[in-house]
Amino acid sequence: MTDVGPSDTRVAAFFDLDGTLIPGSANIPLAKAAFRAGFVSKRELAVDLARNASFMLRGASDDSSAKVRDRILRGVKGHPASEVEGLADGFLDDLVETITPTMREVLAEHRAAGHDLVLVSASPTEIVQRFAVAAGMDYGVGTTAGRDADGRFDGTLSGPFCYKEGKAEVIRGLAATHGYDLAECFAYSDSVSDEPMLAIVGNPVAVNPDHELRLMAQAGGWRIVDVGRLRVVANRTRRAVRSAAASPAKAWTRSRAGAARRRRPVAEPD
Repeated sequence: MTDVGPSDTRVAAFFDLDGTLIPGSANIPLAKAAFRAGFVSKRELAVDLARNASFMLRGASDDSSAKVRDRILRGVKGHPASEVEGLADGFLDDLVETITPTMREVLAEHRAAGHDLVLVSASPTEIVQRFAVAAGMDYGVGTTAGRDADGRFDGTLSGPFCYKEGKAEVIRGLAATHGYDLAECFAYSDSVSDEPMLAIVGNPVAVNPDHELRLMAQAGGWRIVDVGRLRVVANRTRRAVRSAAASPAKAWTRSRAGAARRRRPVAEPD
């Protein structure tokens, strides 16, 4: 496991959420809750779920992340923060339960070492903070929407979009506020989009990394934690789909041959 021994300086361990602490995306149950609460239409829900399915297979992209951000800002505009926080009532406990056992151990090790546990995600701050508290972390910060004089969301951002360089900016702000020594801090993520966050701490850790982040981690000598095979399965599925599209007959032949090999009995050793 990661060396998280005691330190004389104030240290935090920063964790990405989707694909890092949990194997899926928090925006899927959030989108469903928003639909049930009347924040979005059925068509908008379908679009949101399609984008999140793409995230599950391909990881985050600048375009898809920006569209999800804009969709959330439009959806919450005019609503008080309490309504957005309340969206998590129906799914938060189940979502926290999906934290992988390996990452629960990592959280426990950092807690034992006296480190602050900080969740940093592109999802709305109101949801990220509630998840962090429910998961036994110190606090969470996400993308924060602006509010008008009556405390209702106004459709703008208050602070940076907590994605890519924006996430690193949020962490620098937290370090300045709480006195963290970033050279001693840890950061955990699964995606190359979080390279700015990983680059500003002394102890970056790649968790189930995508291909680009794995190469970056290997080149930089960063720790790599593989906690499941979700991305491997997704990559295999993607290759199979591409192969079938390029040559359906060949894909069918390979599939039949593979099935035959799996059914063939294994010879007993002499």
